Amino acid sequence: QAQLIESGGGLVRAGDSLSLSCTASGNALNSYYTGWFRQAPGTEREFVASIRWSGDRTYYADSVKGRFTISRDNAKNAVNLQMNNLKFEDTAVYYCAAGNSPLYTPSYVYWGQGTQVTVSS
Repeated sequence: QAQLIESGGGLVRAGDSLSLSCTASGNALNSYYTGWFRQAPGTEREFVASIRWSGDRTYYADSVKGRFTISRDNAKNAVNLQMNNLKFEDTAVYYCAAGNSPLYTPSYVYWGQGTQVTVSS
């Protein structure tokens, strides 16, 4: 059973940047795709970005392409999500997850508790 922990959320203004980090126990981040998802109040959880365990393939939702970057930090056994030019609509709880497919949400078997990102307009 892998345990994923997110960190780095907070309150920022529109146009600001924020970096989220996901760390995990064991080899979860080295064995699975690591994905970032988000859920705003009253909405479904949605895919944001994912990265292959090798770090050589990344995937992004259209809404964040060009603004968000997912990357691996092997030295820290972490997967980071750099978020630039944040918009009000990026406000959500952001979750880190590990799964068997880059884009298929039901394939993600391990989930963190989430970290709140709030963007003020």
